[in-house]
Amino acid sequence: MMKAHFKKHTLIFKNPSGTSRGVLLKKDSWFLILSKDRKSGIGECSILKGLSYDDHPDFEKTLAMLCNQITRGETLLDLTSWPAIKMGYEMALLSLKGIHSYELFPSFFTKGSKSIPINGLVWMGSYDFMKQQIDALLSKGFNCIKIKIGALDFDEELRLIAQLRKRYDAKTISIRVDANGAFLFSEALSKLQKLSAFRLHSIEQPIATKQWENMAFLCKKTPIPIALDEELIGVFSKALQIQMLDQICPQYLVFKPTLLGGFSSTLQWLSLAKEKGIDWWITSALESNIGLNAIAQFTFLKNISLPQGLGTGSLFTNNIESPLVIKKGCLWTDNSISWKQI
Repeated sequence: MMKAHFKKHTLIFKNPSGTSRGVLLKKDSWFLILSKDRKSGIGECSILKGLSYDDHPDFEKTLAMLCNQITRGETLLDLTSWPAIKMGYEMALLSLKGIHSYELFPSFFTKGSKSIPINGLVWMGSYDFMKQQIDALLSKGFNCIKIKIGALDFDEELRLIAQLRKRYDAKTISIRVDANGAFLFSEALSKLQKLSAFRLHSIEQPIATKQWENMAFLCKKTPIPIALDEELIGVFSKALQIQMLDQICPQYLVFKPTLLGGFSSTLQWLSLAKEKGIDWWITSALESNIGLNAIAQFTFLKNISLPQGLGTGSLFTNNIESPLVIKKGCLWTDNSISWKQI
């Protein structure tokens, strides 16, 4: 019989991390551990407050119910409306079945011979703080920078991007911006036009979710490619996914497996993206290195063509020590480094 239990782990940010939804100081994860025949597997159920579909008071109670059902051999509850738990369960099953607990998708990436190109992430803060982050990322060899915008004075944000673009042209440094839905629709197109002067790669989620008609208008008129991100959260039905993509016609999609409902749900989105000719990238959702490792391994096997959003492992003071390392803007597995026990 399989047994299941979980451990809660609160990750602490090294620096306050600002987005248009507020400043992050800490975040909660739960490690789901399955055991069978003297072997164990681990998955991560990670929540982003105010964003995860299953950010709910009954989250831990539901996870405990799942563990009891697994241990008793009972029929499991439907996890569709609990995407973070579904992700953790899928991850733990793959971990349990693997030869090594932390090798879910064996590849040249897990062997340490190939890497994943990633974007460097710049958090909101003062102008000087954001400039310091950009300078640090450029010194580390990143050629794709993602800047959170939408919470500061817009002219200040434009000034920051202008300085970066003045130093490096679009062939040298690719700039992505992420508004996290901060723009009002009435002002969005005007802001997109101002941002377009800097030859940006894309902008993620310029306006808030559930405005499909408005988002479709922006995607049609925009001078900058638009990527849907938060818009995908909670859209579980394939029919509704097709309806949304057909109506909005976005230029890009951003997939966060933990927020979408695991690898199976992400595969469904990837299939639709391919069918409709929409390019994409995969992003972590501030998981610990346990979740990040699984997502990176999954991503490597998906014939990626763009830098991915998988550079979040160094954000925390108390992350789980792992073989994941960043070198010259790429994520690598360094198998000379051992996993630390949780």
